[in-house]
Amino acid sequence: IRQAFARVCNTNMGTFTKFMKQQQPLALPSIRAMSSASTPTQKASATDSPTLDMLYGDNVPINAKKDIMGDVYCKVADRYDAVSDMISMSMNKRWKQRFIEQMRPMPGDKMLDVAGGTCEVARRYLQYQDTVNHDTTSSVHVVDFNDSMLQVGRRRMAQSSWINNGRVSFAQGNAEDLAEVPDNSVDIYCISAGMHNLPHPERALREAYRVVKPGGRFACLEYGHTDTPVIGQICRWYWDTGIPFLGQVLANDRASYERLARSVRTFPHQKRFAQAIRQAGFHLPGAGYELYQWGMMVAYIGSKPRT
Repeated sequence: IRQAFARVCNTNMGTFTKFMKQQQPLALPSIRAMSSASTPTQKASATDSPTLDMLYGDNVPINAKKDIMGDVYCKVADRYDAVSDMISMSMNKRWKQRFIEQMRPMPGDKMLDVAGGTCEVARRYLQYQDTVNHDTTSSVHVVDFNDSMLQVGRRRMAQSSWINNGRVSFAQGNAEDLAEVPDNSVDIYCISAGMHNLPHPERALREAYRVVKPGGRFACLEYGHTDTPVIGQICRWYWDTGIPFLGQVLANDRASYERLARSVRTFPHQKRFAQAIRQAGFHLPGAGYELYQWGMMVAYIGSKPRT
């Protein structure tokens, strides 16, 4: 792993130097037609988003994004968490543990883990309930649009007592249309590093609001934008150049990690996304988010008003 990372730094130093000289401040994309969601319960329409999605640097029809990302995750599913740990220099685990702690799960909580296929967050949630709350009644329902990712999660949980006790369940589903989840039925809606993959994140936010109980929590962990000038330029170079290189070295799949990196780079700035969460109906305290490592990752944790 160290050798692979050293190759990224040494091989691409010339590219990085050139990038730093030429780089302009990142133009932050506005969230797609977020202003069209006038009420939390408003149904999504076909005009919520523009005709073309420039997410990948090419003219990809926005409705094709789900299929494209599905293909990406089929390719990387078995190696997803391992490579993510490498890409984040093992900070990924710390971020997710901190995220769970900030959720402050309560005994008996029912959590919906959206885009949670590999069960990394679900596992940490149940461990927290077991060790901190000494609770054996809480549960988690894992939903992911990609069956390959769900298979990884099922294998990881197969021998756990949580499966045997019925505290974990799985379903293949779409974050933008959680038709199988009843209204006001979950205590916590959680999505970790999943919003940036969605063609219409505003639809996912409206679905989140629908399924969370009044007084329940909304918890989103997502890649962010680093506003500190030098660190921000380094992060942009890392996403644009370093991560695809690592994808090639560690997973023999540069193209998939280029896609993933571009989807992260074009996701709205945390200030705009916090505004979108509030527009969906959730209450976010303070600024609405907490930065991890200067904004490399951002936690949004709020609640659904009781009235």
